[in-house]
Amino acid sequence: MDELQRLEDWVTPLLGKLSASEQRALARTIARELRADNAQQMRSQQAPDGTKWEPRKPSGLRSGRGAIKRKAKQAPMMEKLRAAKHLKASATASEAVVGFVGRAERIARVHHFGLRDKVKPGGPDYTYPARQLLGITDAQIERVRELLLKHLSL
Repeated sequence: MDELQRLEDWVTPLLGKLSASEQRALARTIARELRADNAQQMRSQQAPDGTKWEPRKPSGLRSGRGAIKRKAKQAPMMEKLRAAKHLKASATASEAVVGFVGRAERIARVHHFGLRDKVKPGGPDYTYPARQLLGITDAQIERVRELLLKHLSL
């Protein structure tokens, strides 16, 4: 996070020279980029630092007709959470925010921090392994710098 603080210290005087609408437009561009990067990381099922998520616990053998013979492949994790409907990018003149909204926010919090929750309503409790969904990497910080410089050079 020290790198993020250094970026903020570097950016603050530059942003002060922009109008509020220009700041908002820049923040919106940055938020969209970060949202796309985080969705890509979720698609590849890895944390922002590059470590792979703990695999999903295998379900019972009888999960559908013929599942034993074909060893049915499980669907990828967090497929719906990474959709733009749930993973939102928003911006104001002072900040760019990427986060989950609504019911998806609660589900994402459980998985991100590895909390205990019900598997389904009325079902058993399960302590989910922590799978970091959102974060910022050094490459993303560099991309933010590039976007800022590009915006300022126009």
